[in-house]
Amino acid sequence: MWRVCREVALLDAREEGPYSQAHPFFAVALPLSRIEAAVFSLVPRRSAPVVVYDTGEGLADEAAARIMHLGYTDVSVLEGGLEAYALVGELFRDVNVPSKAFGELVESIRHTPSLSASEVRNLLDQQADMVVLDVRRFEEYRTMSVPSAISVPGGELALRVREIAPSPATLVVVNCAGRTRSIIGAQTLVNAGIPNRVAALRNGTIGWTLEGYSLDHGQTRRFGDASKHREMARVSASTWAARTGVAVIDLETLDSWIQRADERTLYRFDVRTPEEYEAGHPAGFVSAPGGQLVQATDEWVAVRGARIVLFDDDGVRARMTGSWLAQMGWETAVLETTAPLSMETGIPSPPRPEPPQPVHPTIRPDELAASGERVVILDLAPSPVYERGHIPGAWFVLRSRFRQALAQLPPAETLVLTSPDGWLALHAASELERIAKRTVRILGGGTAAWTAAGRPLDQDRHCCASPAIDVYKRPYEGTDNAPQAMQSYIDWELQLVAQLANDGVSNFRVVR
Repeated sequence: MWRVCREVALLDAREEGPYSQAHPFFAVALPLSRIEAAVFSLVPRRSAPVVVYDTGEGLADEAAARIMHLGYTDVSVLEGGLEAYALVGELFRDVNVPSKAFGELVESIRHTPSLSASEVRNLLDQQADMVVLDVRRFEEYRTMSVPSAISVPGGELALRVREIAPSPATLVVVNCAGRTRSIIGAQTLVNAGIPNRVAALRNGTIGWTLEGYSLDHGQTRRFGDASKHREMARVSASTWAARTGVAVIDLETLDSWIQRADERTLYRFDVRTPEEYEAGHPAGFVSAPGGQLVQATDEWVAVRGARIVLFDDDGVRARMTGSWLAQMGWETAVLETTAPLSMETGIPSPPRPEPPQPVHPTIRPDELAASGERVVILDLAPSPVYERGHIPGAWFVLRSRFRQALAQLPPAETLVLTSPDGWLALHAASELERIAKRTVRILGGGTAAWTAAGRPLDQDRHCCASPAIDVYKRPYEGTDNAPQAMQSYIDWELQLVAQLANDGVSNFRVVR
C-alpha cells in the first residue's frame, strides 16, 4: 500500500552548470532562462506546491514571478536559498543524483555482480561464450562502444535478452558509460530470473578507457525481435513488478485519475523505444524510454509525491521500469487494458505557453543579412547548439544574464534576438528591450528560418557575451574527457551511498 506524501517541486533557478556543483537531493534544475520551455512538462499540475531557490543572485524571485504568471498558484521562494538549506541538509553535486545514488544503493544491497574492464577484455580475447549489451541510448552507443557490444537500451533488456543470449551458458555483460545504468541493467536481468550468468562492466566505458583499452566508434549493432520469448519475459516481469508494489490499472481507472489531475499530479509515460512511440502511442503519454527514465528521472518528473503511469504493448518493459521507480519511492502503475485506446502518431510538441501579446516586430532572414553592422544579433540557443553553428556575427547570451551580457556587446541601436526555432526569442524580447533600452526585433522563425533560406552558419568564430554555464559537461559522454575528470566522476559515484545515508530524505526501498 502506498503512503501518499504531500507533493512539492523544489526548483533550482540557476543554470545547469552552477546547479551541478551543489544542490539538494531532490532539487530539479529549471533555469530562469528555460522556464517557459520546460515548466509545464516538469510540473503539469498548476496548483502543485512549487519552491524555487538560488544562491542570492535574485534569480529565484524572478523565476517565482514568472511561474506564477504562467498560472501556478502555490509558488514560494526558499528563505535563505541554498546557503540556508545547507545548514539542515546535504548538498550534492553532479546531475541526475537521485537515480545515480539509487543505483549505488542497489549494488550495495543486492551485491550486483560485476567484472572489471581487464576481466571482460580477457574474456573477449579468449572468444568466450558471452555477449556485451550496451544499455545507453543508441546515440551514445554510436559515439563509442566496447568492442563487440550490441545496443540494447536499458528498458529493453528484460524483453530482448532471451533472444540475444538463448543459451543459459552465455555470459551476459551489461555496460554503460559509468556505473548506474550498468548496475541497474545487470540487476534487471537478475530480477527477471534469466538463467544466464550476468555481470555489469565495472565503471563502464570510463573504466575501459582508464585501463587504456580502445573503444569502437560508429557501430550500429542493435537488438532484434523478441517474439519467441515474450510470454516468458512477461510472466517474470509481472511477478517481479507485483513484488515491488507496481499497480496494474485499466483505462477506467486512468480516466478517473486524469479527471482528478487538478488534485494530484499525474505523469503518463510511454517507455517503449522512440521509434515505436512515434509510430503510435496513447494520447497524452510522453515518450520516456524505460532505461533513461530510471537513469534520469528528474529530467521528466519534478513533483515529489506525484503519481506515475507507464505504458507498453508487451507487458514487460513498463513493469520492469515501474519496479525501479517504485523502489525509488514513486507511486507507480502500469496501464493494461483490452479497451481501445485513443492513439496518436508522431512526436507531439511539449506543452508550452503562447508567446506574449502583442508579438514583437520581426525581421526576415534576407533583411537581417542586409543589415550589416547596424544590428547586433543575440542567440539564445544552448551553448552546444551555438557552438555547432550560428548566424555569422551572432553573440551567445544567456537570458538569465541579459544585464551582464549587454556590457560585452558592441554599440548598435537595434538588437536582433534569435533562438533555434524563434519561440524562446518571442518570450524574451520584451524583457531584453526593457533591460537594454534599445529597439529589439526578433528573427522570424529563428535560426531555423535562416538556414532554410539557404544562409550559412558560422562554426568557427564564437562571440560569447555570457559564460557557457547553461550545460554541465558530463564526464561520461563524448570522447574528449580528461582521465582525471573521469576518475573523479567514478570516485564521486562510489561515495554516494555514504552521503545518501547522511541525508536521509530519499525514501528508497530496495527489494530483495
